[in-house]
Amino acid sequence: MPRYTAPVRDMQFVLHDVLKVGEAGIPGYDDLDPATTRAILSEAGKLAQDVLAPLNRVGDAQGCVLRDGTVRTPDGFGAAFEQLRDGGWTALDCDPAYGGQGLPCLLATAVAEILSAANMALNMYQGLTHGACNAIQAHGSAAQKAMYLPPMIRCEWGGTMNLTEPHCGTDLGLIRTRAEPRDDGSYAITGTKIWISAGEHDLCDNIIHLVLARLPQAPEGVKGISLFLVPKILVNDDGTLGARNALACTGLESKMGIHGNATCVMAYEGATGWLVGAPHQGMRAMFTMMNEARLGVGLQGYAQGEVAYQNARDFARDRLQGRAATGSATPDRPADPIIVHPDVRRGLMDQKALTEGARAFVFWGASLIDRARRCDDAQAEALISLLTPVIKGFLTDKGFETCVLAQQTPGGAGFTRDLGLEQFVRDARITMVYEGTNGIQSVDLVGRKLAADGGKPLMAFFDLVKDFIAQASGDAAFDAQFLSPLKAASGDLQTAAMFFLNKGMTSPNDALAGSYDFMHLFGHVCVGLMWSRMALAAHQGMEAGENADFLTAKLDTGRYYMARHLPATKLHLARIESGAAPVMALDEAAF
Repeated sequence: MPRYTAPVRDMQFVLHDVLKVGEAGIPGYDDLDPATTRAILSEAGKLAQDVLAPLNRVGDAQGCVLRDGTVRTPDGFGAAFEQLRDGGWTALDCDPAYGGQGLPCLLATAVAEILSAANMALNMYQGLTHGACNAIQAHGSAAQKAMYLPPMIRCEWGGTMNLTEPHCGTDLGLIRTRAEPRDDGSYAITGTKIWISAGEHDLCDNIIHLVLARLPQAPEGVKGISLFLVPKILVNDDGTLGARNALACTGLESKMGIHGNATCVMAYEGATGWLVGAPHQGMRAMFTMMNEARLGVGLQGYAQGEVAYQNARDFARDRLQGRAATGSATPDRPADPIIVHPDVRRGLMDQKALTEGARAFVFWGASLIDRARRCDDAQAEALISLLTPVIKGFLTDKGFETCVLAQQTPGGAGFTRDLGLEQFVRDARITMVYEGTNGIQSVDLVGRKLAADGGKPLMAFFDLVKDFIAQASGDAAFDAQFLSPLKAASGDLQTAAMFFLNKGMTSPNDALAGSYDFMHLFGHVCVGLMWSRMALAAHQGMEAGENADFLTAKLDTGRYYMARHLPATKLHLARIESGAAPVMALDEAAF
């Protein structure tokens, strides 16, 4: 059976040595001393290892079952979810005014990685609820917040978002779900939504659906979409549960992975709902939830890579096959462990470098969210908005790639279900698709985010890289191994950005044909920046006499990324500069 151990030591390194949370000047970060974060992450790790991870294969094998209008989750999910709820793990960074603990997003993000790596499908139930809470908190009325947030934050009630319909996915301007006003101020919601994660299940007493719908005489397209709060069970004025609402799960999707999470077809047949926010402002309200979800999905991608890597590494240490090319590494045994072979080592180094770099990137992103929210920092808000499609798109692509590399490590055994690695591949695959496909992320990045506010967020990112290089420079070896590659990669990113800014208006196909490569180029620069920051922290730690083995491994892994992965920026730049001609050359009939 696959195993999982929370990488608490590495998380502590990112929090305290790289991000230096105690010196960040963000309200609430003073409470994140090493002892506190270690205690919280270790407890989350125990829950993940002992309770959640053993259920991951159970959920995959059993899946969810729709029976008599109710979705039954796999054996053990209910008890495990109760432990999540009772332990307060679902409310870490939620508003204390409604029962949350008020901890920073950064710490909640670290815990979310642990829970997601252990059992992605189960953790999605509370993750979606968390996003719905944030949307209600940001856009709901005072009465809606008082009524719905406390039980949702406690995860006594679940939450979802309902966007996609059978005839439209990305183009939400085409949605047909209707909202007819009633005399009592509520609305009758009628329509069908598909691919609704956690749309129906038996883990909570109620489920609060956030549904996009169109009011009568609403403007065409996305400007005419409003957001509605539609409970599965109507709530009485005193907060008790009343009658069942006119909505139902009419089917479950048969999926490649995340079998333990219910992906539902939802039918609304005049269901009672209430407007959230202003009329025709539903997209703005929903994107509060979507943006958080995209960061969470980027985390899911590398979290699956982390657990897959752990199991591939353990197999490579144990499996005896052949002899090292330079001579027997273990002459007292019939063969050497396969970890001695360079090609196996290459695959493991790819996995380790990608997951550790991704972790630092996402934790940095979470710290930007905290700075934006807790310091009302507009620059941090603009920067995380720019980086969100990169985090979602690049890290889920690389997370899936990491899972495939891990599956490859054991050879044929990785293809069998016995070892369990193939589940991580299947589960990770959805992260590249939902909450906006990665192609859509790249279009959003190039089409909207680059030119936002006159390009100021992008220029702020370049200044950030430039300032880091200037401040960290001084050691010849460090400069050559980390800062020079980072400077070259940042130069490639600037050249690509200028290409898009010059082509965007006059030749949009040239820009869009290279958008996916730009997302990956940007991602490599971000992870290269993170590895450079980690390497600098490792150097400083070694000078202070800290854990030499851990820090040496960190430096070696960082050098690997800078030498073997970061040069991909030149490949992506060459593809971008080739323009749309190679992409659009074939006539449609030639495909």
